[in-house]
Amino acid sequence: QVQLVESGGGLVQAGGSLRLSCAASGTIYSIDEMGWYRQAPGLQRELVAHITSGGSTYYLDRVVKGRFTISRDNAKNTVYLQLNKLNPEDTAVYYCYADINTSPYVHRAYWGQGTQVTVSS
Repeated sequence: QVQLVESGGGLVQAGGSLRLSCAASGTIYSIDEMGWYRQAPGLQRELVAHITSGGSTYYLDRVVKGRFTISRDNAKNTVYLQLNKLNPEDTAVYYCYADINTSPYVHRAYWGQGTQVTVSS
C-alpha cells in the first residue's frame, strides 16, 4: 500500500512564496517520475512541473515563467515545489503524483490528496 501525503499549502499575499512537499510512503521498490498538477475552480487540471529520478525537470512555461522550482529527495521519497512571486491566478488545489514501482514488475501512478494554495491580491 502506498500513500502520498502533501503539505505546505495555505493563504499568501500576492508576491509571496510557499513550499509544497509531498512524501511517498509504503511498499516502494523505486520511484520514477514525480510531479505536480494544479486545478483551479472551473478549470481542467494542468501539469505544472515534473522531475525524473535522475533530476531532469519539465515546467509548464506559460504558467511557471521561472517562478517555480521542483526538486526531490530520493532518500526521503519526497518531491517539493517552491512557489515564488505568487499571483492570484496561481490560486488552485495542487496535487502531487508519483510513478511508483511497488516491485520490479508492478508500476502505477499514485496521487496525493491535494493541498489548497490561495493567493490574495
